[in-house]
Amino acid sequence: MEKLNQDTDGSSLDIVQDNIDKLKSLFPDVFSEGKIDFDKLQQALGETLETQDERYNFTWHGKAQAKRIAQTVSTGTLRPCKVESKNWDNTQNLFIEGDNLEVLKLLQKSYHNQVKMIYIDPPYNTGKEFIYPDNYRDNLDTYMQYTGQKDDEGHKFGTNTDTSGRYHTNWLNMMYPRLKLARNLLRNDGAIFISIDDNEQANLRKLCDEIFGEENFVNNIIWQKKYSPANDAKWLSDNHDFILCYAKNKVIWRPNLLPRDKEATARYKNPDNDPRGDWKPADFSVKT
Repeated sequence: MEKLNQDTDGSSLDIVQDNIDKLKSLFPDVFSEGKIDFDKLQQALGETLETQDERYNFTWHGKAQAKRIAQTVSTGTLRPCKVESKNWDNTQNLFIEGDNLEVLKLLQKSYHNQVKMIYIDPPYNTGKEFIYPDNYRDNLDTYMQYTGQKDDEGHKFGTNTDTSGRYHTNWLNMMYPRLKLARNLLRNDGAIFISIDDNEQANLRKLCDEIFGEENFVNNIIWQKKYSPANDAKWLSDNHDFILCYAKNKVIWRPNLLPRDKEATARYKNPDNDPRGDWKPADFSVKT
């Protein structure tokens, strides 16, 4: 893996400026003295702008701040730890320890539009495993608090229990900037896979529809997490979780299929010498 690029100013990619540069390349005529003339931009976009107050929308308290957090430039630095590394000079792997929000920002310069696949296993927000800080004074301090490397210095931490008045809100505010930055890293033919359970699956789906575009939703993959039914379940036995899959651009993204192995190939035979080759019986109830 190529070494991470380090700019002389030591800051992460300025996402706001990057978006402005892209807008300027598309609509140079809407800029005047370095500023965007919003009226001209509206004219350039025509009828695609939504002007109605009442419209389909997914929002929550703190969403605007979550967007700003994603756009805030980080001045953190990734430092190599050669002592704890193996095959430093020729390894093809990179393991980064740090606050994932800050790390995602620092990866923007080196891996913007470069990543083929992202898999994340975020907190499921069950009220136990996810600690939510209510003060982002210093992101490094936040990470040190997470990992138990610092005492409390004015930050108020507590598990995000379901009795909290902003139970889902806290989780959404944590997830939004991270998913926004993750999308920036994906190649145009890349995809992201996100593990989740019933607790936030519906909210995650709406969140990803907004960030990645609902037209880029690929599948809600169901995976069986246990085989023995919970007969003592209060309601129904919970035997599965989900993996949401979104493509950066569904039009061009395709999964890499695994080759058929010897065991699967052995199921195909040709007892009637069919000129089309080996075959196996199929279920006639399938609609095709």
